[in-house]
Amino acid sequence: MKERITITLDSNLIRQIDKRVDGQEIKNRSQEIETILSNALGTQIPKKAVILAGGKGTRLKPLTDSLPKALLDVHGRTLTEHLFDLLKKYGIREVILSVGYLKEKIKEYFGDGSKFGMSISYVEEDEPLGTAGPLKLAKDLLTESFIVSNGDELKKINIPRMFRLHKRKNALATIALTTVNDPSQYGVARLSGSQILEFVEKPKKEEAPSNLINAGFYILEPEVIDLIPKGFAMLEKDVFPQLARQGKLRGFPFGSQWFDTGNMERYENAKKKWSDIDPHEEWEGEA
Repeated sequence: MKERITITLDSNLIRQIDKRVDGQEIKNRSQEIETILSNALGTQIPKKAVILAGGKGTRLKPLTDSLPKALLDVHGRTLTEHLFDLLKKYGIREVILSVGYLKEKIKEYFGDGSKFGMSISYVEEDEPLGTAGPLKLAKDLLTESFIVSNGDELKKINIPRMFRLHKRKNALATIALTTVNDPSQYGVARLSGSQILEFVEKPKKEEAPSNLINAGFYILEPEVIDLIPKGFAMLEKDVFPQLARQGKLRGFPFGSQWFDTGNMERYENAKKKWSDIDPHEEWEGEA
């Protein structure tokens, strides 16, 4: 239930609020003020995130011979800590780490998460389970909308805006989409508005349906877990095509930084170009 109130604001603040009213997603001042308050109080975003940190990182050898990808260094801190920064920016502090390869090192480093300002629980992959399989292990912990993120990417995503799109479109899954100059090495999204119709795997550059690719960051509903087959399973191949056919898969293009660290060249590039997350920074180019 909503209640009407009267507030007095500085005229400069009102001008800033009016700039955010686009007549589509934000229709008036009241809605934008409510959005700002909801974001600040953390009331309109998922409360939990799953970080997929079980991979062997074979393309990052010899670095990963004795060190899991989750603990690779970027600017003096681990990849995972940079993902924590993204979550903490929006008040998300409950994380499930899916671990497999060298899992004891990850668990020893992060522990219960308290020294990082997080609350961490773990699901353990005795054998590789892909990007979807670990979610079945965590099913009892995922009872409302939740986030899933690949553990080997650095990204700046406006989570509240992504969540608003997800809820407004009644999606079961929403995928963050980033733009690349050459999409031929990725799965490329074919869209109708925000609805994802399909992903085209590694198309020729001139035949790509867009320059938007999967950024490895998702908002999912618990019902999605029931679509995951037992054992090794991939969200990208085993789940998202089903949701696309149902019209329940949405895309959220964003324009802020995103770096894949999956091989040595990309990892070195990320270390050079990534700018650490500032909790007070406003990111431009959001959908």
